[in-house]
Amino acid sequence: MFRNLTLRFRSCARGVRFPLTACLALAVASCASSPGTEVDESSVNALYSSMESAVSRYQSGLQALRDGDQDSARGLMASAAQDLVSGGNACAATKGCEPERFMAAYDALLSLRSDVLTGAADGLIANDPGYESASPLLSQIPEAGRSVNLLNGQELSGIIRVNGPVRAALHDWLTWMRPQLMDAYENYQVMRHLMWPAYEAAGLPEALLFGILAKESGGRVHAVSHAGAAGPFQFMYHTGLRFGLGRENGFDMRYDPAAATKANVAYLDEQFRMLNNNLELALAAYNGGEGRMRRLYDRSRSKSFWSPEIMGKLPRETQEYVPYVLAAAWIFLHPDENGVQFPRVESAPGQVQLAHGMTLSELSICIGQAGSRAGWFRALRNLNPSIDPNRALPQGTSVSLPDALVPVYDRQCREGRMAELAASLQSARQPGGIANAGGRHYVVRSGDTLASISRRFRCPGPEAIARSNNISAPRFLIKPDQQLLLVGCSG
Repeated sequence: MFRNLTLRFRSCARGVRFPLTACLALAVASCASSPGTEVDESSVNALYSSMESAVSRYQSGLQALRDGDQDSARGLMASAAQDLVSGGNACAATKGCEPERFMAAYDALLSLRSDVLTGAADGLIANDPGYESASPLLSQIPEAGRSVNLLNGQELSGIIRVNGPVRAALHDWLTWMRPQLMDAYENYQVMRHLMWPAYEAAGLPEALLFGILAKESGGRVHAVSHAGAAGPFQFMYHTGLRFGLGRENGFDMRYDPAAATKANVAYLDEQFRMLNNNLELALAAYNGGEGRMRRLYDRSRSKSFWSPEIMGKLPRETQEYVPYVLAAAWIFLHPDENGVQFPRVESAPGQVQLAHGMTLSELSICIGQAGSRAGWFRALRNLNPSIDPNRALPQGTSVSLPDALVPVYDRQCREGRMAELAASLQSARQPGGIANAGGRHYVVRSGDTLASISRRFRCPGPEAIARSNNISAPRFLIKPDQQLLLVGCSG
């Protein structure tokens, strides 16, 4: 059976007969009832690592595609896709491995590829805070033998044990991750009215909500991970579907902060039932997979997350994830003790009806900073997740924003200097809104890249064309029928 399955996967890798997701689905169905040996967690972890490596190389290919280097892009993407097929095949034949992860990763990559080709990728935010550090988390010796029960009436601060790994995570949040912590707090406060009610109704601590949000996405609603997890709580596609996060009118509900929070609560509630109401184990399941956690928990005879029988068998990401969430929750509960001063955020919800057509980007420009160190673009995106920030909204459209910004909108965005500035800058951002600085015009055809256009017309280079046309790096995206201004070209 596995030989036939391998042959069909090889056909998939060559792009013959079957789409990859169909092949992986075939693998799941074919191997679901196969007898297997005891789960080898190291083999499962190695397969997941190979998946992440393939995803990373595919994304490098997408970057090459954005840069106009089609030959490199084609090679990187083809080899990465073939490795995903091979990994999915091996996963389907390995007990304890979840081929759905490979399916979800490939689905996400296909979606990203489509976004790059159509220019829609501007709406995506990579889930990467951009910081680097050699974390000391795994060098600490954890305490063992403790069972945490959220249903025993204790406050969360009485449940969290600040042991070695949590102290190490506190170190990171209070040093190189502090900017991420501050961003997460500001983002959360703006969305609190959408998120907190679900946790409050379930009797779950608000600090836990903040800790998960801070670690998962930093409160960026449109965050997307390398593996295809998306939204403020980083649900994988198939897991999201299990908890009601499908598509509504083409919008991926994983990006909806209220719906995603309800799904997060439902997932945790399910894991608490499965794992004896153990907080750390439920968090580990959320990050590392519920099937794996139930196997480790049962095999360890109900030991705690910190025991070598459980924590020592998990991938590094999950070993670090749990202490990071608990540490962020601890800081939320005890900011003064940790030298943290969270910013004051005007978070009461409000709405405006647009007096004239404009984009969310225009709205953020004309509002300005208005008491925020970083402006309000992220807040507008988080509160209006289904709206493309550069899509013109018609007059009368209702836009959600903090109530404190309503008078700022009335004062600065209906008319006047800031409204005019916003409209002017937005027109420069749109295709066709470029001031003519001399040179010729060229209409983009299907298959064109900036690199090929530059070679054809002997231009100074693709970057020069991008600068002349306000095309943003690093993607340098162009579309068929788009008009380009070619300056300094001799061909």
